[in-house]
Amino acid sequence: MLKIGLTGGIASGKSVVASRLRELGAVLVDADALAREVVEPGTPGLASVVEAFGEDMLGADGGLDRARLGALVFGNPDRLAVLNSIVHPLVRERAAAMIGTAPRGAVVVQDIPLLVETGQGSNFHLVLVVDAPDEARVQRMVEHRDMTEEQARSRMAAQAARDVRLAAADVVLDNSGTVDELKAAVDALWTGRLAPFADNISKERPAPRTGGPVLAPADPTWATQAARLAARIQAAVPADILAVDHIGSTAVHGLDAKDIIDLQLTVADLATADRIAPLLAAAGFPLWPGVFADSPKPSHPDPAAWAKRLHGNADPGRPVNLHIRPAGSPGWRFALCFRDWLRDDAAARTEYLAEKRRVAALHSVDRSTAGYAADKEAWFSEHAAGRMDDWVKRTGWQPPSYATATAAGSGGSAAGATAGRTAQS
Repeated sequence: MLKIGLTGGIASGKSVVASRLRELGAVLVDADALAREVVEPGTPGLASVVEAFGEDMLGADGGLDRARLGALVFGNPDRLAVLNSIVHPLVRERAAAMIGTAPRGAVVVQDIPLLVETGQGSNFHLVLVVDAPDEARVQRMVEHRDMTEEQARSRMAAQAARDVRLAAADVVLDNSGTVDELKAAVDALWTGRLAPFADNISKERPAPRTGGPVLAPADPTWATQAARLAARIQAAVPADILAVDHIGSTAVHGLDAKDIIDLQLTVADLATADRIAPLLAAAGFPLWPGVFADSPKPSHPDPAAWAKRLHGNADPGRPVNLHIRPAGSPGWRFALCFRDWLRDDAAARTEYLAEKRRVAALHSVDRSTAGYAADKEAWFSEHAAGRMDDWVKRTGWQPPSYATATAAGSGGSAAGATAGRTAQS
């Protein structure tokens, strides 16, 4: 199933988005609703709250006096932490039970007001953040929730800052306009991204690629996007991964590139890669069929040295190449060294960008990504190899130390390896 985390600041319009997603067919798990359910009269949750905060937290009907409890914990981090330690595990347990009954191929949306504050983003395939300007949110709370402006701003200050919440978002839904405009944005997201994403996950296939080798202007958010993706991958198989690194052109600040995030997942061996493939597919990163090696180079002519696995992203809104390579292998080493060389050497960046633009122009008509990658191979061999080796000698660059135990047979020059035709976008 496709797991979506939905969040937004108070009065941002998150409830409108949640309701619309449910109308479109999503299975909605509302954390606020569950938080009320787990402390209803007769529940163990209510008994625990009374034990922690006293009988005066009960109303005349025997139910929880939410206003009194809220006044007690708001602005008091210690008391709030006690309440959260009671309620949050119960909510997670109830949510897990609901999710467990969702059908294959479902879009499951978890509405979690404190998703960012509690660091849950890596638990989801996508995080949706509903956003609105601060002044608009204050006005809504004053007009519709009978708050004073001071109370409204105090509630906002108790949540994650707006910029922190936006940095955690894969998708931002702007609610600075009308409700109808917000619903239209949700509809477009559902049709263009969420429904295809869920279908791709259920069929364990990467989203198809279109558009050919088109270079996009350098995007300063590529690094943040890569970090979110890497965290999800790490969460999916934490015990089997040595590292997840951002590689390729999108990992080099200021370098134009195809808008594809390249990640390198380092494993001890390819048996591990094959074993974790189903877990990666469930996390949204299925195997690309038919790609099992990088192109050998003369310094390492044995094709077996270049074996790897390549996964893609089932999300049509974010193309990803996930290269799984054994630590110490030639392709693994090159991917890290080439990235670091380009980051450090401005002249190399300029020359590589010129080559990318030249080859992209050659394939502007046939739109062949494979042809684009193949035509760059000569530049790597004829121009990059010696210069990168010189840079390694001059700087003393070394790959990460975790590769030492598995690096047998990975000798030779840094430029004698290549990250493969899909690695360098």
